[in-house]
Amino acid sequence: MSDSVQVRPPILAAGGIVLRQGSRPRIAIVRLRWDKSWVLPKGKLYPGEHALAAARREVFEETGHEVSVHGFLGSMLYAVDGRMKIVQFWHMRAIGGRKREPMDDIKAVKWVSLKQAIEVLTRAHEKVFLANVGPVALRAAKQSVRDKSSKPWTHNKGKRQGGSVRFAATAH
Repeated sequence: MSDSVQVRPPILAAGGIVLRQGSRPRIAIVRLRWDKSWVLPKGKLYPGEHALAAARREVFEETGHEVSVHGFLGSMLYAVDGRMKIVQFWHMRAIGGRKREPMDDIKAVKWVSLKQAIEVLTRAHEKVFLANVGPVALRAAKQSVRDKSSKPWTHNKGKRQGGSVRFAATAH
């Protein structure tokens, strides 16, 4: 008996919940040019690309900011054109000011509070995801400011390394 349903591999993507430090931390959201939706910065992996490397690349391309990585936040799974898309997200912090203009697909970048980001995001699954992992990222950022010992995670030949990270919440 043969299976008549063709199984298509999932779309793999990665991105970041990107914070900009200040008296009130702000979260980056981006507006897509083609459909004018507000989304979290993310994008598809290149063949053979590690998810964390893709997350850094996509965040840089979409926001224009270099980032430090401070831990894995979780994965989001949803359907796109009949295929499943799996997006992995990391807690990131912007380093300095914008280094380049966002890619052509991005119409605007906004830095807003967690509450505003949840309200402005267009896609329901991103709103729910951010409502779950956003507070974790904010608590970790506040704690690292108090500790002054936060060391970013780096990627070294497939292994994570770095300072003490006190969270690993995964939202599904």
